[in-house]
Amino acid sequence: MFDKYYEEINVGEEWDSKGRTITETDIVNFAGVSGDFYPLHMDREYAKNTPFGKPIAHGMLVLSVATGLMNLTPGIIAAFYGMDKIRFVRPTFIGDTIKVRMKASDKQERNNGTGVIACKTEIINQNGDTVIAGTLRMLVNRVPVGAEV
Repeated sequence: MFDKYYEEINVGEEWDSKGRTITETDIVNFAGVSGDFYPLHMDREYAKNTPFGKPIAHGMLVLSVATGLMNLTPGIIAAFYGMDKIRFVRPTFIGDTIKVRMKASDKQERNNGTGVIACKTEIINQNGDTVIAGTLRMLVNRVPVGAEV
């Protein structure tokens, strides 16, 4: 979806990403970068005694990996604009494969050669279960003056 300029994206347009598997290495690396070593993510013995029964990936790790699946095209995407009503609906476990499903839900033109595209977003696991849901907003460049689309 984000390989198109603002004017080319229509409200209602849908897009699915490719998949990516979450690994234990991802979790360890994310803990190191973020400083979040909470035992639910890092300690198998601790996690056994939780409702999940085993370690889960950090929700922010899953959200971060999902942004890498969104096909953001340099020169078209100006910036990530924000997130609304993000919910961590289900856990993501080591070995789960996620993909991103987005639907353009709103457009707001801006005066600086950009526009904001709001997308209802679901991050889905290999079973088709939603693990994260919310609205992501991207600042998207408008078609350059004189360019043909």
